[in-house]
Amino acid sequence: MLKTFADIFKVPELQKRVLFTLGIIVAYRIGATIPIPGINAEAVKSLFAAQSNGLLGFLDMFSGGALNRMSVFSMGIMPYINASIIMSLMQGAHVIPYLDRLAKEGEQGRKKLTQITRYGTLILGAIQSFGLTMAISRMPTPSGMPMVIDPSVAWIIMTVATLVTGTVLIMWLGEQVTERGIGNGISLIIFAGIVERLPHAVASVLKLVQMDELSLIVALGLTILVIGVLLLVVWVETAQRRIPIHYAKRMIGRKMYGGQTSFLPIKVDQSGVIAVIFSISILSAPLTIAQFAPEWTVFGWPISKTITEWFNHGSAWYSVIYASLVIFFCYFYNSISFNPKDLAENMKKSGGFVPGIRPGEPTSAYIQKVLERVTLGGALFVAAIAVLPDHMRTLLSAPFFFGGTSLLIVVGVSLDTIGQIESHLIMRHYEGFMKEGRVKGRWFNVK
Repeated sequence: MLKTFADIFKVPELQKRVLFTLGIIVAYRIGATIPIPGINAEAVKSLFAAQSNGLLGFLDMFSGGALNRMSVFSMGIMPYINASIIMSLMQGAHVIPYLDRLAKEGEQGRKKLTQITRYGTLILGAIQSFGLTMAISRMPTPSGMPMVIDPSVAWIIMTVATLVTGTVLIMWLGEQVTERGIGNGISLIIFAGIVERLPHAVASVLKLVQMDELSLIVALGLTILVIGVLLLVVWVETAQRRIPIHYAKRMIGRKMYGGQTSFLPIKVDQSGVIAVIFSISILSAPLTIAQFAPEWTVFGWPISKTITEWFNHGSAWYSVIYASLVIFFCYFYNSISFNPKDLAENMKKSGGFVPGIRPGEPTSAYIQKVLERVTLGGALFVAAIAVLPDHMRTLLSAPFFFGGTSLLIVVGVSLDTIGQIESHLIMRHYEGFMKEGRVKGRWFNVK
């Protein structure tokens, strides 16, 4: 594997892409440390210390610690994700015919859809940044100190403009990584923010062991548990259900074509980290409103308090809703990215067929049935990994953040990035990371 990493820098184009990606991540991490002017750092520190395992700590994880510092990147990439969700839902539900036409226009249509998503990000970013600005100017802190030194109108305008600019800049950085770097830029930015917490978490555990506040046996048990779950996630993320496809022999001119056998791979977790990120984005809306407007009531009924109790991170209602959203988005992503009818039609035109299944509509129905069964298993697994570790962390009193959400994102983004690097190496006749097979080509047949 060390030789493989050395080979990366032997390919000029790949070296340029890797260094460009690292440079963008460094720029993002620098931006996450620049605070908004007029913020009381001590008050912010006391607030996040009191709610490290609550909503603010959860949202701070996806901003890469920027929210904890109230930096120019405090909004993170959530407005862009929300805009992407809205665009995907409207395309999947065929709400606006114009979007359907753009989706069928190839590269030009994709560029127009991307531009519309950018405008949506700008609008949502302005709305959410205004809400965050008003919230931090009024939010009480455990220390009693105000979070804003002088919450004037000029400061509000300046802060809203700064937060929106930060979100747009993160969006642009992510797009640059996607086009000129390695992997999906948006996912890598979220990945960088999560991984940034890992050294601190390990250091905290070691410190507790040294102070005899955590026994060595418990620490080893937690480590084995984390490694076991990590291996299980990797196994599922690379698992596939392969449908055999045979191609009939055809005589074209004086040559015989066809007669080959290939496979149609269907991943167990087709959506990857998208379903998890989309679900978190949806859940953060009511929690944010409840957190930033604690005085809301209707006929004396404390709406914000009720929403906070229902959607509290780790509560039963939160787990049920979160798991349901993950399962929904797993199926929804497959419905817009995997079309069994088109696959069956293309197979029929090229002379391919599934053994024992008639070409055309029966093949489409068979692929759809297999897709639904495989997706169900993958969706249930992803939902369980996203929800159960939080409850296990509470029961075992784990002293560090062990969340299934972050685990799924880290594993999914890592596999995708390694797979793309490996593709560049193999294309230029270098060995991949694995001596036998490829990372993205490895498969586990699921019945």
